Amino acid sequence: MLNDFWETAPAAYKYAVFGGMGLTALGIIIVVIGALSSTPALTFVGLPFIGVGLVAHMASLFLRGRAVRKALKKAEKRG
Repeated sequence: MLNDFWETAPAAYKYAVFGGMGLTALGIIIVVIGALSSTPALTFVGLPFIGVGLVAHMASLFLRGRAVRKALKKAEKRG
């Protein structure tokens, strides 16, 4: 079992990680653009994107933990 976790990770985990990182990055970009253009409304529009991105990233941690627990149980039954 020398495989990297990313190779054996479930698709839901990969989507949640990339979705979370993408939404967080998009939110940061919107906030920076709003701050540079002195548009307070635009800075507040970016905050929910950052929040949803962080929640998606946290969900990916739970998905990873579930996958690891499943793999450990399967290994326990074999050995």
